Amino acid sequence: MKVKRTKEDIFELVKEQNVKFIRLQFTDIFGVLKNVAITVDQLDRAMNNECMFDGSSIEGFARIEESDMYLRPDPDTFVIFPWRPQVGKVARLICDVYTAEGEPFSGDPRFVLKKAISKASAMGYDHYNVGAECEFFLFLTDADGNPTTITHDNAGYFDLGPIDLGENARRDISMVLEEMGFEIEASHHEVAPGQHEIDFKYTDALTAADAILTFKLVVKVIAQRHGLHATFMPKPIEGINGSGMHTNISLFRGDENVFFDPAGELQLSRDAYHFLGGLTQNIAAITALTNPTVNSYKRLVPGYEAPVYVAWSAKNRSPLIRIPAARGTSTRLELRNPDPSCNPYLALAGILAAGLDGIEKALEPPAPVNANIFEMNERARKKNKIVSLPGDLSEAISTMKQSALVKEVLGPHVFDKFIEAKTSEWNSYRTKVTQWELNSYLTKY
Repeated sequence: MKVKRTKEDIFELVKEQNVKFIRLQFTDIFGVLKNVAITVDQLDRAMNNECMFDGSSIEGFARIEESDMYLRPDPDTFVIFPWRPQVGKVARLICDVYTAEGEPFSGDPRFVLKKAISKASAMGYDHYNVGAECEFFLFLTDADGNPTTITHDNAGYFDLGPIDLGENARRDISMVLEEMGFEIEASHHEVAPGQHEIDFKYTDALTAADAILTFKLVVKVIAQRHGLHATFMPKPIEGINGSGMHTNISLFRGDENVFFDPAGELQLSRDAYHFLGGLTQNIAAITALTNPTVNSYKRLVPGYEAPVYVAWSAKNRSPLIRIPAARGTSTRLELRNPDPSCNPYLALAGILAAGLDGIEKALEPPAPVNANIFEMNERARKKNKIVSLPGDLSEAISTMKQSALVKEVLGPHVFDKFIEAKTSEWNSYRTKVTQWELNSYLTKY
């Protein structure tokens, strides 16, 4: 998926393809995509890192008195939007954010991930590879085009048309993604009505985070063209499965997958076990990054296939971390609690930091749990020393606050801003009177 390009390559492509507009993209600390649109006449300024914007207007960025920010486009992220007009095409470049003094902005989520990758590189790991599986819902819209929570089908896992009414939209999404350079491995209907998944090939973590944001944009745009609303909200409907973002992780040294050891137990290396130990011991501290919304914790409840319990296994899918059967270069860990509302730069940085902490400290994971944890009672879970993930956003934030590891990987700026924003979100939620409360208490008391 990743193509190495120079500044000169961009100018040539723009001329050859008759591109007229460029969207300079970046994200806020929540992973919400932002952009500054320029005409092709301003491309030279942009590629010379001279495009400025007001950082004080972006969530989690800067105060008004230090708000001048510069966008530095990454030439490798250049792509033309296939759904835009063929006359006067529109392209995009993902940017890093810099201060007026020419330094990387510490509040830029992409910079946070780059720092984490640099640490892995300094430890001798050349590649931190990620394969993300983003699930989403397609809903009908009302007469005014506003989204509803009415699903457009009643299909289930792996169903096909005519039951799967999202088949055409999913096909068009896949075709557009392929045209943009994605290598699509599979697409299918998920378990819940109106729920879908499109899987693309793993790649290095920075490219993967860029790709997740691009993927979400494409899904929403193409769904809208089919008269549907696509959402990556973790749990839009109660009583059915929510949407996750299972994240497959591996570390490489050159062409060698360092998680693989043909002589090791389960053919896993000591690095793999220590990374696993770091993940299990630090997962509660990074849960606010992998599951960052109030709604995330409506998905993380028993009974809907979402992982709730901190355990691992190579033999079943109920634990938090699964070891898929493939070995050799495909050896990997699958972390199952992240959801697609996360900021992929921060989530992937947190996951890497947790695993590297395990390698640095030679942390051992708990014993594998090969029984179905969902069928265990509390006594059995306690006997197996199985603890739960944070139960809500407030607990996740409180746990994160106490973690020196998370503060180090995010940096003080993002750490403080993230906690401040999410605490405010929780306070806003907990002070609202809901329809459930009215139904339960209004006439009872």
